[in-house]
Amino acid sequence: MPPVSSSPSSPSPLSRDLVVAALRTAGCVFAEDEAGLILGAARTPDELAAMVDRRVTGLPLELVLGWAEFRGLRIAVEPGVFVPRRRTEFLVEQALAHAPDASVVVDLCCGSGAVGAALAAALGRVELHAADIDPAAVRCARRNVAPFGGEVHAGDLFAALPDSLRGRVGILAANVPYVPTEEVGLLPAEARDHEPLVALDGGADGLDVLRRVAAEAPNWLAPGGCLLVETSERQAPTALEAFTRSGLSARPVVSEELYATVVVGLNQAGSQT
Repeated sequence: MPPVSSSPSSPSPLSRDLVVAALRTAGCVFAEDEAGLILGAARTPDELAAMVDRRVTGLPLELVLGWAEFRGLRIAVEPGVFVPRRRTEFLVEQALAHAPDASVVVDLCCGSGAVGAALAAALGRVELHAADIDPAAVRCARRNVAPFGGEVHAGDLFAALPDSLRGRVGILAANVPYVPTEEVGLLPAEARDHEPLVALDGGADGLDVLRRVAAEAPNWLAPGGCLLVETSERQAPTALEAFTRSGLSARPVVSEELYATVVVGLNQAGSQT
């Protein structure tokens, strides 16, 4: 559709009905909800028109707004950074269930830092570290974990972390890329066209990064600490093998409501359980 305009030649600023109509015509399923969010965020009529234009041309709503809601937090997001999914809230819930007293938290492959921020918000005073290989993600995550005193490190998985964390991590959350390479092209356009490939492509079977994380995790987990990784239900059996091969006691947990599968691995070495 043609760009939405609120120029001086327009009879009046965009009304809610016009915004809803524009979004609906562009195929936005939740046009009324999105219109409310955009209208609430726009500070001027021109900004409103620009935001609607960006949305109707396919920019994800979260990038139009500049934030995504995640477990009640407003997580800052920006172009080129993976947008946190609601299903990943299940990973956070499982982390809190398995390690409610964790004092050291690591958010690996952190993207925007949403998982680390949500864990810190729930746990209270924790030592929070996050890491990502993508500089854009590192910049974004620093904004989101700063209110919780978190540190964000740039680098490839564990190589980014300070050695002082070895053997001390109570929760190691790793929202690794897990889309098989040949299936990346089948993703919705909002992900395929606007999110970094490094945050999506998990290799031939989607589990390349997961295997690397599982293999090294026991060196970083405290006794009784847990590793949590999101994956697909189809991939879960292979992911479990990678966890158990590294010496972790592992099991899958599934949320049918959120269409989420998380593999949880416990480091029982030295623990009392």
